[in-house]
This record gives sequence, C-alpha cells and structure tokens, in this order.
Amino acid sequence: MHKFDLSGRTAIVTGAAQGFGRAITERFLQSGAEVAMWDVDPAELDKAAREVSSLGRVHPVQVDVSNLEAVNAATADTLKALGKIDILVGNAGIAGPNHTVWDYPVDEWRRVIEINLFGIYYTNRAVVPHMIERNYGRIVNIASVAGKEGNPNASAYSSSKAAVIAFTKSLAKELADRDIAVNVVTPAAAKTRIFDQMTPEFHKFMLSKIPRGRFLRIEELASMVTWLASEENSFATGSVFDISGGRSTY
Repeated sequence: MHKFDLSGRTAIVTGAAQGFGRAITERFLQSGAEVAMWDVDPAELDKAAREVSSLGRVHPVQVDVSNLEAVNAATADTLKALGKIDILVGNAGIAGPNHTVWDYPVDEWRRVIEINLFGIYYTNRAVVPHMIERNYGRIVNIASVAGKEGNPNASAYSSSKAAVIAFTKSLAKELADRDIAVNVVTPAAAKTRIFDQMTPEFHKFMLSKIPRGRFLRIEELASMVTWLASEENSFATGSVFDISGGRSTY
C-alpha cells in the first residue's frame, strides 16, 4: 500500500461506520491522520470506532447530516476534541428505493435529497469557515456515476448526486484563491450496505454497465480519496474524479 502523508492532519469522514466511509477512515489513519468519524447509527459507529482505534486516534460523533443544527453541534464537538479540521470527506448518503418517477413516493424522494444533497451542503457549510481561517483545507465529496448518467428507477439518487457534482464545482471556485482544494469523486457501484436498498435486478443492471466486469472495491476508492485529501494535491480543485471501471469516460 502506498502511503500518502497525512501526518498532523485532522479529518472528518461522514458515514464513517461502514462501506466507503469506513475504508476511507482506515486509510486516513494508516496515513497518519486523526479522524472524527461521523455517522447516524450510534451502535454501528461505536463498533467501527473500537475496531479501527488500533490504527490511530478516532473521535466518534453521532450525527444526522440532514439536520443543520446537529451538523453545527458536531462541528463544534470535533473542533473541541481535535483542535482543527484540515480535511472533510462528505460521504454519508442513501440510495433510496427503486421506482419510476411517476410512482416514486414523494416522502422517500425528499428524504434522499435531504440526506445526499442537504447533508453535503450542511457539512461543507459548517467546516469551510474554519478552513478559511487557517487558509488550508481539502474537501472531497462523494457523488456517483449516476450523477453523470442518470440511472432508471433511481431519479432521486441520480438527481442528488448530479447536484453534489455542481455544488462541489461552485464551492471550489469560491475558494480557488486559497489553499483549499474542493473535489468530487464519482464512483461506480461497490458492494456496500447501500446495496441492501436496491433490487437484485438493479444490481445486475449496474454490473452490466461496467466494462471492467466487476464492482468497485472500497479500498480503491479510499486510495483516490486519500491522495485528494493530501497536501500533494496542491492544484486540482473543482474537478470530478471518475472511478467507474470504464463506465463513464468524461
């Protein structure tokens, strides 16, 4: 494993208890960072924090990223515990159910948007002022290849991830005159717990779209995110980094 140097850096990873977030947390710790693990599930969070604590210092914070007051409180808690915030990975999200647009339950559609888009907005909004104060920061928001192409029967998810891409580009331009890099990653599907929210037919559809012929491994995403979160990434900002096994080539 190549080690990117995150020594002395502090990071927030949302949705850190499982899947992409857990893999990113582990890679950050192995690279020398201290990590505030944010997650909505207290039991899963406590379990994950205990399991990765041998790799480095972690600070678990139970928080619903779709709640602005909770995000602000979690940010204050993280600053008190770790002293500063150098890195933010906006990873928390849900897939939502699979329905056609005309049959999609409105409450479920709204819930996907609130978690996937408002959650990114709230966490970025809360953390950026502290990065501006110190003129340093690395933000990596996790979108999806669905945000580029749109998946059938997943309009809420696809819409939310497309919005995350545009949001990230906007924020990057607002911060481009500072040493704060803001980028977004668009992975193809990986076998994380988010799969449980989808039908087996949808799993087959997603795999059929990937020229590599397999799903993404979470460790592969963690490697890309760790470079983007490192000081070595001194120029790339406002960019969309694809990791889709050839599904998307633009």
